[in-house]
Amino acid sequence: MPLCKNANRIFPNSPKDRNMKFSSWFLAIRPNTLPAAVAPVFIGSAMAFGNGLFHGPSALMALSAALSIQIGTNLSNDYFDFKKGADTALRLGPRRVTQSGLIRPRTVLLASLFFFVLAALSSLYLVHRAGMCILIIAAASILSGILYTAGPRPLGYLGLGDLFVLIFFGPVAVGGTYFVQSLEVDWAVIVSGLAPGFLSTAILAVNNLRDIETDREARKLTLAVRFGRSFAMKEYLFCIIAASLIPFAVVLITNDHQGVAVASLTGFLAIPCIHEVMTHAQAVSLNRVLVLTGRYLLVYSVLFSIGWLLCSH
Repeated sequence: MPLCKNANRIFPNSPKDRNMKFSSWFLAIRPNTLPAAVAPVFIGSAMAFGNGLFHGPSALMALSAALSIQIGTNLSNDYFDFKKGADTALRLGPRRVTQSGLIRPRTVLLASLFFFVLAALSSLYLVHRAGMCILIIAAASILSGILYTAGPRPLGYLGLGDLFVLIFFGPVAVGGTYFVQSLEVDWAVIVSGLAPGFLSTAILAVNNLRDIETDREARKLTLAVRFGRSFAMKEYLFCIIAASLIPFAVVLITNDHQGVAVASLTGFLAIPCIHEVMTHAQAVSLNRVLVLTGRYLLVYSVLFSIGWLLCSH
């Protein structure tokens, strides 16, 4: 019997322990948010390919940098939201590993720094290829990820998160991905980037709507806290509609590539989520909406990319 009681100490790296560690880290990186990093790189690369300017190593490094920044930001948020009191036992969303004690706070912080360093290393190749403008974009993207919840005046606590998500997960990510491959600026690409930016902002709007009460208590002044639940609901609706209209703007700009309009069908797929947000807005349903909106973002990026490629000459 004593041997059984001490089994965990004798075999600390048992398969069960390893599985628990893996599941905790899998939870920490928040895989449901990763489409926000993948989708703009996918669109930018597809547009470069369609224009005959695709460059594989640059696309790969852009994806590595985007994913590293997203994961680093998620881990940083996990740590600093706990430290600032925004994450408590009353949290309605998926478990946060720092608050729930699954992973030690210092370990989460070090892991976030690791991914930000990985993002910086991935960006070095892109800077070498495309010049100092990419250095500025990379530095701004990494700093925005860190300062979203870190520092005395975090961006997310000032209500600036929505604007920064729209910009950095939209035109900056799509345009930057295209530029490091083509070494050209294309305004159709920049406008195209607004759609994943809007859909990523929709994900954030759902997140902030769900957490409005705990954020208010922690003085995390998101737009939902500042302007209320009705505003957050309308913000979600606006972002979905705006993203659905972007393909038509791209067709007008290029006077070509009509195939990208198929991506607008994603708006119809989102109608059940819009209904949930506008009528119920309960924690369980909003968690489901958050996951589904991330999937819609991936579907949108695939449909837009296929439409662009089919109409490329």
